[in-house]
Amino acid sequence: MVRTVSAQAARRNRGRSALLALVAVSIALPIGTSSAFAQLRGHGGPVRALAISADGQSAISGSFDSTAIRWSLTRNAAEQVLRFHSDAVNAVALLGEGRAATAGADGRIAIWTFGRTEPDAVFEGHTAPIVALAVSPDGATLASASWDHTVRLWPLAGGAPRVLDGHTQNVNGVTFTADGRALVSVSYDLSVRIWPLSGAQTPTVVPMPTPLNAVATGTDGEIAVGGADGNVYFLTAAGTRAGEVTAGPRPVISIAMSPDGALVAAAGIGGTVAVIDRKARALMRTLVGPGLPVWSVAFLPDSRTLLTGGADNIIRRWNAATGEPIDPILLETAGDPLAAYAGDRGAEVFRACVACHTLGADLPNRAGPTLAGIFGRRIATAPGYNFSEALKRLDIVWTPETVSRLFEIGPQAYTPGTKMPEQRIGSEQDRAALVQFLERATKR
Repeated sequence: MVRTVSAQAARRNRGRSALLALVAVSIALPIGTSSAFAQLRGHGGPVRALAISADGQSAISGSFDSTAIRWSLTRNAAEQVLRFHSDAVNAVALLGEGRAATAGADGRIAIWTFGRTEPDAVFEGHTAPIVALAVSPDGATLASASWDHTVRLWPLAGGAPRVLDGHTQNVNGVTFTADGRALVSVSYDLSVRIWPLSGAQTPTVVPMPTPLNAVATGTDGEIAVGGADGNVYFLTAAGTRAGEVTAGPRPVISIAMSPDGALVAAAGIGGTVAVIDRKARALMRTLVGPGLPVWSVAFLPDSRTLLTGGADNIIRRWNAATGEPIDPILLETAGDPLAAYAGDRGAEVFRACVACHTLGADLPNRAGPTLAGIFGRRIATAPGYNFSEALKRLDIVWTPETVSRLFEIGPQAYTPGTKMPEQRIGSEQDRAALVQFLERATKR
């Protein structure tokens, strides 16, 4: 079902987001690999999805914090936060002409025009989380993959979707072939399916030795899929196995092919990204970040620059050919927003919040509202931030006592309907230190 959404209806649809519980994986930094530098900060949860514009000037990201962010890659800055989904944003796609699609664990797809605060339309029909999106080469059709075991093809000009049935478990990845004649889907049911898009032909089903999490295709028709066994498997356009490369010991959860077809990047749950020479079927190098899962990966049009989105909420930029981070001095130039509070216990407690919230009156909202002037302010009234209707109905005024209570019992219990990740501070002393810090740091 496709429906147009009014601003009021869209706000009603916003609800509580569920934070996926992640297990951080600690890994040693191998000799010869490079540590990444933070590039783009703003999400309040792991960065689940990335898409880059054809000119390489902008990108869009989706996060477990239930938002999508449109970025300027020339200014290294967020341009717009898109808020609609009531759960994790698992997939994003750029549609051209200033439009984008976002899809989430709430089973819905939102179609956006950049600059507008509400989606133009919402596609509904999936009965489980949507985890991948793809746009046809002619820009006319959007494909979605869902844990309801189906793929759907949505005409962007309007009309009912075509439902592709056949997978018996979660469908985790989907992509169009470069010529637009077929669609490729991968599933946890140990299969690749190649769906002809014209006529009534049945799909080619390719059995695989492992559950599959991600898929990408090249301009020559070759298919690359990422497996739960840590391998990247290559298939011809017809589905014949054509080689494999071990990316690492942990499951591959995101995969991208460079526009020139030379490289494949395979991101893993263990925190590394394998850069593979596709022609040689060889591992060129391994990029290593902070040791947390890398949920998303995408190439820029130059086929050398790579963006990765991780469980630490940060988007990093790499030179895939050398393994070096891009603009390493960017982090040093930006500085530590809490540097002035070195040694302050409350500031250290607040460090877990700094990715989502700013403190000063001259600083903008991020994934969460600025905290400038928070004490004495009623909940959900900070200017310039689009709060959920559930929060607006709460009768809470922020005081040292209510802020302390928020972190004593957790946001989900104290402020039901919040999009704030669930977190509690068990230590009474740490809660007191945090409140005292906020009283000093948020004065206008």
